[in-house]
Amino acid sequence: MKIGYVVPRYGPEIRGGAEHACRMLAERLVATSGWDVDVFTTCATDAATWANDFDPGDAEINGVHVHRFTSIAGRSNEFDAFARQALLRPSAANAERFIELQGPVCPGAVDAAIASDARLLVFYPYLYWPTVHGVDRAGRRAVMHPAAHDEPALRLPVFRDVFAAAQGMVFQTGAERDLVNSLFATRAPHEIVLGLGVDEPPEVERGRPRDPYLLYVGRIEDGKGTRLLADVFAKYKATHPGPLQLVLAGTVNQSPPGHPDIVVRGPVSDDDKHALLAGCLAFVQPSYYEAFSLVLLEAWTAGAPVIVNGVCAPLREHVERSGGGLTFTDDATFEAALSQIASDGANLARRGRTYVERNFGWPRLIERYRRFLTRVAAAVPRQG
Repeated sequence: MKIGYVVPRYGPEIRGGAEHACRMLAERLVATSGWDVDVFTTCATDAATWANDFDPGDAEINGVHVHRFTSIAGRSNEFDAFARQALLRPSAANAERFIELQGPVCPGAVDAAIASDARLLVFYPYLYWPTVHGVDRAGRRAVMHPAAHDEPALRLPVFRDVFAAAQGMVFQTGAERDLVNSLFATRAPHEIVLGLGVDEPPEVERGRPRDPYLLYVGRIEDGKGTRLLADVFAKYKATHPGPLQLVLAGTVNQSPPGHPDIVVRGPVSDDDKHALLAGCLAFVQPSYYEAFSLVLLEAWTAGAPVIVNGVCAPLREHVERSGGGLTFTDDATFEAALSQIASDGANLARRGRTYVERNFGWPRLIERYRRFLTRVAAAVPRQG
């Protein structure tokens, strides 16, 4: 079977997020199923600007046929100011303008996908111009990976028609499915809660601090909860002096307040990430808005217990289903979580790893995905 993915950016340069998840699925469909997989995307690498970094044209990446098109508009300088207005007054006109200013506006990628002979067209994620302007045109070939979380943009009226038009819906957690189906009355004819596969971690040793440390890996910015984490950690250290550190690894968009025991590592290599995960006392995911959090599952695979922001439903779902972690929402619950990690961290980590092995091993997951797409495709009339 031949399928096409429509995604705002694509390639091994894109680390983390929906675009990375898309590539993992696309490459494994080629490798394990022998399917033809095309990707229709922009020339961008940076989601903050959507600048045309690549030349337009075709390439093959690990067996996937990648078709890049120039965006006619990226992220507008007006977007941030307009977004605040649009989210406060979510009219249809404001929603359409929100999508245009957010970018990437890339008609070429959508036109090529629609004109292709792909049996299914898979749009990933929900938020951007290519999905908003492509799902309805794809008709019964349209499958969505929304990668949705509980954020104000999800409630913009433009998305009602987008979600209603999809024939297949692939969710990362039950919490994401429940959120989407609570907001949009029309459910897709075909749905699956899939998640994402997790590889065994490599054997790596370098990159670990000597003192015990908590670890966060991801974008370092207030919206990802790193300010919250820095605050509760600083208050914990004020009453629990000792060698414990907090290590923040990832792109720094907003630095947390300075503290002698908070180490901002900045971006790290994959090897250093896995070494840090293997050596941490616990991995902490403080984000308010997550649809899945692959790095959380990588932490369990590396043998670490986890602590997550209890406000975020998908993170809470992972912890509750696995029994491999704890939640926090404030200073007191953070302190209580650390106390339990000290006494029961090894058991928590073991249960978390078992959860990942049972639910997110690549062979089983990709087979479930292949069967799902085959079912959706069976209901699509043949073209021509």
